[in-house]
This record gives sequence, C-alpha cells and structure tokens, in this order.
Amino acid sequence: MWRTPSGSKRVTLVAILAAAGLQSLPAQAQNSDSFTNDIRPIMERTCWNCHSAQVKSSGLDLSSREGALAGGSRGPAIVPGRAEDSRLYRQLAGLEGPAMPLGVPLTAAEIESVRNWINDGAHWDAGPTTVIAGDQFSAFATDVPASARQYWAFQLPQQKPLPDVAAFEHPIDKFLQQTREAKGLTAAPPADRLTLLRRAFLDLTGLPPTPEETQQFVDDTAPGAWERLIDRLLASPHYGERWGRHWLDVARYADSDGYEQDVDRANAWRYRDYVVDSFNHDKPHNQFIIEQIAGDELDETTHETRIATGFLRAGPRVNFREKDNPERRYEYLDDVIATVGRGVLGMTVHCARCHDHKFDPILQKDYYALATSLFGYVETLYPMLPEDQAATYLSATADIDARKAVLQNQIREIEEPYHQVLKLERIEQEFPAEVLQAVRTPQDQRSSGQKLLADQVLSIGVPREQLDAALSELDVTRRQVLLDGIKQLEQQRPPQPPMIEIVTDGDYRYTPDRAGDEVLGCPECRIKPDKPGSFLHEGSQPYTVPPSNFLIRGDPFSPGPEMAPAFLTVATYGNPPIEIRRANGRTSGRRLALAQWLTSNQNPLTARVWVNRLWHHHFGVGIVATLDNFGRVGDQPTHPELLDWLAVEFQQQGWSTKQMHRLIMTSAAYQMASAYDDENNLAKDLENHLLWRYRPQRLEAEAVRDVIMATSGGIDLSSGGEPIFPYIPQEILNTAQAYGRWDNQVDGPEVWRRSLYVYRRRTLSFPFFETFDLPDQNITTASRNTSTVAPQALTLLNNPFVLGQAELFARRVQERAPYDIAQQVDLAYRTALTRPPSAAEAEIGRQLVESGSLADLTHVIFNLSEFLYRR
Repeated sequence: MWRTPSGSKRVTLVAILAAAGLQSLPAQAQNSDSFTNDIRPIMERTCWNCHSAQVKSSGLDLSSREGALAGGSRGPAIVPGRAEDSRLYRQLAGLEGPAMPLGVPLTAAEIESVRNWINDGAHWDAGPTTVIAGDQFSAFATDVPASARQYWAFQLPQQKPLPDVAAFEHPIDKFLQQTREAKGLTAAPPADRLTLLRRAFLDLTGLPPTPEETQQFVDDTAPGAWERLIDRLLASPHYGERWGRHWLDVARYADSDGYEQDVDRANAWRYRDYVVDSFNHDKPHNQFIIEQIAGDELDETTHETRIATGFLRAGPRVNFREKDNPERRYEYLDDVIATVGRGVLGMTVHCARCHDHKFDPILQKDYYALATSLFGYVETLYPMLPEDQAATYLSATADIDARKAVLQNQIREIEEPYHQVLKLERIEQEFPAEVLQAVRTPQDQRSSGQKLLADQVLSIGVPREQLDAALSELDVTRRQVLLDGIKQLEQQRPPQPPMIEIVTDGDYRYTPDRAGDEVLGCPECRIKPDKPGSFLHEGSQPYTVPPSNFLIRGDPFSPGPEMAPAFLTVATYGNPPIEIRRANGRTSGRRLALAQWLTSNQNPLTARVWVNRLWHHHFGVGIVATLDNFGRVGDQPTHPELLDWLAVEFQQQGWSTKQMHRLIMTSAAYQMASAYDDENNLAKDLENHLLWRYRPQRLEAEAVRDVIMATSGGIDLSSGGEPIFPYIPQEILNTAQAYGRWDNQVDGPEVWRRSLYVYRRRTLSFPFFETFDLPDQNITTASRNTSTVAPQALTLLNNPFVLGQAELFARRVQERAPYDIAQQVDLAYRTALTRPPSAAEAEIGRQLVESGSLADLTHVIFNLSEFLYRR
C-alpha cells in the first residue's frame, strides 16, 4: 500500500488488479494444494474449534467456501481475489478488531499465506473439517511468536533503581509517591496508634488485641515499638491460622469429596494443619510450593512432605473408579491444572484444554504437557509410621488383599451366571421390546443405536436378595466357604494406624478385583488397601509412567499423540529439566521438575503472583486486582515497577513470607489513615487505585465469628486437630443431601474453637459462613466477594450463637467492672473496638444499659460496622 504523488489517495495492489478486471478469479483456477498445505493446518489449529458446521460462533462457518462467503453476523468472511477487503484476513492481520485468533496470534508468514490464498481465489480442498486423530495428528501449535514474550507478565521481573522521592525513605512509599505526584494526589496522614494496633492484630492473626495487649503497646513508647509489635504477631501461633486460611482458599480445601455422595475425608485436616505450621515456621514459599507438588519425590521425604501433596487432591472427587470412568481422570487433572495455573502462576491455563487459549499465548500443547508432568499421580493413603514399620504394614495388607481378591473372584464366578439370568428377566419385565432386542443382538452385530441402548441397560444391577434366593443349595454352600475364608483373612489384617491422604506416582488403571483385569503400563505398581485404583510402585525396575495423550478438543475419548512433559512455552526460559529421576526409582520425578520450574528465579510469574496476593490481603486490592489472572483480560498492574521490585526482593530474601509482611507493614502506606476524604483525591482517583489512603476491609466470614468469640472471651485458642461441627438447626440439615457428614454439636465451649477448624462440607456450607460470603469450596478462589445484604444484619441481630456470645461478653465485662456502668461501657468499647468511647457514645451506652441491660450494649457493639471492619 502506498500514496499517490499528491498524497490524496491510497492505492493498493488489489485496486490495480480490480481495474484490470482480475479481482474475482474463479476458485478452480487455484491449486488446492495451497489450502491443503498452508491454510488447512491454520484452520484446524485456530478456526474450526469455534467456526465450523457444528459450532458456528457469531454465525460463522469456515469449514467450506460457501460458509465463508455467506459469512456470519458481521457479513461475509472473504471476498475471493480481494484479501484486504476480506474480514477474515483483516482480523488475522490486526487491521480490524477483534484481532483473531484470540490468544496466540498467527505468525507473519501464516498471515501472508492467508493473504495470498484469498487473493488467488480462496479455494477449499475436499478434505474433512475435523482435525486428524491418532499418530497422524499434527494440528497443534508448538511455539509462540517472540512478540508474545514482550507482555509484561512473561518478562522476568527486574528490580529497577528506587524513584528519587525525597518525601519518603521506604522503598514501597517511594514507588507509590512517585505515582501520586504524577497524578496530583496527596497521601493521607498516619492513623492513630490504637487504630494501627487493631489493624495489625486483625491483619496478622485475625483476632483483636486484648485490653492487656493494648496497654502493653500503649506503654511501649521507645523507638521501634511498631516493628516489635509486628514481630510479636508474626511469632504468634495464630498468625499461621490466619494466613493459612488464605492459602486454603487457593487450595480449594474441604473435608469432604463433594458431589452427590460427598464422602467424608477423615484425614484431610492433616493437610490443613500442615499449611498452618508452614506459615508459622515461615517455610520459604518456593519450598512450600515444591512440597505440595512433589513432596513424595524429595531427596528427604517425610510424613510432613507427604501430607503436603494433599494440595493436589484437595479438590472435589466422585466416588467412582477411574479405571471404569476414564473421563474422571481428566476432570481431576483439569482441576489440578486450574488450581496450579490460577493459584501459583496467575494464569488461566485450564482454558487451553480444548484449544489454544483465546486471549493469552498459552498453547493447547502447553496444557497437555503440564498434564503429562502430573499424569502419573495417584491418590492413596499412607501409614503414619516409621519407614520400616510402614513397609511391614503395607506388605501385610497387600498380601491379605491379594489373597482376598482371589476369593472374591471365585465368588463372582459362582454368582455371575445367576446375575446374567436375573438381569435379563428384569430387562424383559421393565423395558420395551426394542431394548430387549438390542441386548439379545450379538455385540458385533448391534447398530449404533442398539449399542447405546445395550450399554445403558446392561449397567443395571440385581437386588442382592433376589440373587441370594436364586442360588442353588450347592452354590450357596460353595459361596459360604469362600466368604468364611474372606472373614478369616480380615481377622489377620493388622490394625490400621493413623493414615495420611497423599499423592504419589502409580498406575490408576489397574484394579485386580475383577476377573479378567490385566496389568496396564507399569506391572510393578501394587494396590493399596484403602482406595481402589490407587497404587504405589514397589518394583526393582524404575517406575514407568502411564502414557498421557493430547486430547482432541479436550475429549477423553479422542486421544491424539502421546505427549512429553513440559511447561508454559511463553514463560519458560532456558531448558529446565522435564523430569528428575529419583534414586529409589519409585516415582518419575516429573512433578519435582514441574515444582522446580514453578519456583525457579527464571519463572516470571510465581514470585509476582505471591507478593501480589500478600499485597491484596494487606491492602484489600492487589497491585494486579485480578489475583489469579495476569493475562490480557485481567487487570493491568497499577504499579508495575513496584510489583517487580517486590518480586525480586522476595526472591533475594529467600522467598520469606514473613519478611515480606515486615516490609509492607513498615511502609507509610500501610500506616495511613483510612478516614481521609480529600476532595482533590476523590475527584482524580475515586476508587483509590493509587493508594492515597488505607482501604477499610470487611472481615471474612471466619474472622467475623472468631472476633465475636475472642471479644466475648469464650474462644478456645487450641491449635490443630480434627474438625468441629458447630450446631446447625435440624430443618437446615433436613434440606441437605442424604449423604455427607455433619456431627451436629451443641453450641458451647467444645465448638468455640477458631473457625479454621470448622468442618468444610462441600454440599453443606456452615450457614453463618455462607451469609458472610464464604467462597465456592470446589474451585480455587482468587479473592473473596464482599457483599452487604440484609441477611448479614439479621444474622447478627437474631442468630442464637451471636446472642449467646453477647451475653457471655456482658458477663465478662460485669465481672471486671461490677456495679459501675460508666466503667462497663468504657471496658466494652476498649475490648471490642480497641479504643475508648467518645463522650456521646459513653452517654448512649450508659442509657442503654440503664434502660435495658449490659447484654443489650454488647449485642449492639457486635452489630457496629467498625466491629466488622479492619480500618
């Protein structure tokens, strides 16, 4: 394209061809090899997932020339002979929005191929629209353009020199003030000491300071009092409970499986306690991540590191065998990839399961390479015993299980002929004639419809009592002998020690409890006695990973080529190892390689994501507001240089989370007042994006309950252990599903432990928590929603638990200040709000106590916004 000498018109080559009458070449004049070799691979990879005869996004079908000429909701996609007038080319070339394909753009050479193909007449070949399956499959992209790495999140963070800002000495304040000055904003003044005290306590421990702790801080007037307070709070065991809860949101932790049966996870709480202990001991964040991804693959494996792998299995599960339901395997892998992607990398990697990511340069190949890194894992139980005792226990139970399986198979051989006859009788009685015909037709002669009918109906069972009644006397006797043998074997089984729920490598496909089952993949992976389908490798040869395939359109029943492990192409620098073989040969080392890539200083995402999460929890909004999405549809960082500076500092400080707390909380930004309404600031930055004042934050559901109990004095601050079951009214339990555990406990000191320890049932959220915005426990949570709705006020006004705690608070105050209403009002305010009442509040409080009761006052205080907010 160029300008005429006068500059008044733009002329294109297409226009010259049009003037010569050559703009509309017949389709047959073009060699079909151009489409087959150059265009079809592009269509298969980027277009036909959304624009085909089966899926007409925006009404557009690009599977045929006719469909492209007809176009979609925005008109024809191509004008044969005129690429620059064709919407398809213009969107691929970025000349018109939205740019296509979404996500990974085409290379310049591919765009030029499309341009030439349209200019040559846009001929389609006669081949199929679907991607090619099996060994011939080659339609996925294997690399991203170099330009994709120019996006800020995929560049390695750099610690640039601190801004030259004389007003502040702290690094964080220098970056923030530089932006404020550029926008003409004024920073709020410091908050008063009592406000800061309550802010720090609620932030780091989720509990308010006691009157004694308040007085201790007030009396400490020496330099460094604030820093000493931070250190005391970071050393508190309640710090790990507070900040561990934040991570458990990321890990989608719960104490039950979810779905219809919602099976109890009796040992899940050990992972919760592992998280709390890790925060309390300031475990470096990179080590924290490594243990959760590959704690069973470390050079020094302990019960603690095995428990850490509970992160991978913390999501919802269906109580079905993966061997018989292979699609479940891929759903669980998708859950893990989504959690690692959003929670650790800040990327929606799971969106690339069926096609290349629509917005970010994340390839479908990357998704399945990550899946392959994880693929060998199985979920099982492991005894909490010394290694030699654990090996003895596992060997004994494995021997019993193997001998038991032989007897069970013999019982099935006895029952199976009766079972088939009874099943056929049931089908004859309960189903139409065409269903019976489908069942009786030999399997290799059934039509597709008959196959569907037969598969569905043959899965029905036969009532046990009918089967028992049908057995002959001889077979009853034979079966009883075998059942007695099983009973004798069970009596020999050693008592089960405390168990931990772990992940390790094995082969999920082999379950030797059915006649005809055979070993697939690794022949030396043996069954564990607790979860069918979960295996540990115990052979003399190194563990063999089951094959992991690329799935065409994400369909478990449409496997493409076998994949090798790898990581996100756009975020990988150098050539990190894809597996780290273990000396004992029990695992593949693939998850360990993945964990080391995630926590490498050459990974541009992980450190940024974690310091951004810390910033979010301290200030209410992250530097990147979308904590789990650093991609193009996520929010851009408000202070990108500050985020990078913090990420590098975090790495240089040994990935210490507590050091990052100290750095953030000693800044002037953290210590600013929240009550500061500067009109100029409000006009220029109403939402406080540039942090010119501290942002008040409503306490989370668990913290609301904890603060109520801590203020009343009834809270039990013991740490760790099995979950509690606070009282839920029976009418609510009656509405819950029939399956699932809730050991309803009477409201009292036994259940007044911190809310972290409340049982997390996926199909029945504790109502008090749900009222205050408990997140979905089935998926990783980026940040919690904060709503203001009537049920919250009604709960604080009428809930029996709240009323009882208000009474308890009143008794506590009464005991400490008997017969002195003025002192009682003062003590109630100082205990609940960490400040004395104003003169007006003191007078209103006195009148309320005199006209009603002290419990009326304490109940009112529980309902104050100030009580529910960190200011």
